[in-house]
Amino acid sequence: MNEKTKEQTRLFTQMVAKKQGWKLNPDESFYEDLVDGLTNNYNRHGYYLCPCRDSDGSRETDKDFICPCVWSWQDISEFGNCYCALFISESLAASGEQPASIPDRRYET
Repeated sequence: MNEKTKEQTRLFTQMVAKKQGWKLNPDESFYEDLVDGLTNNYNRHGYYLCPCRDSDGSRETDKDFICPCVWSWQDISEFGNCYCALFISESLAASGEQPASIPDRRYET
């Protein structure tokens, strides 16, 4: 398995944000912490697992949490940011407001 660097992870997040029409969290320190988590998870598991969720150690059981997680589109549309607040909506970015804590949809029934 090829390990990822932080720069490769930054590029990954930039490409996802651009493709989806999202923005990245504007708090540079917070963003870098998320990049660290994503990079560590990739190098540990072989895929970009959301840094805000725990792994079961299997790509099959983790598939919903692979970044961007399956809930990110709905979360960003409804709340303005994804669960870990890596990605935010253009409108939230334009408002200058900070991303807020949101419910974790994986526990909804």
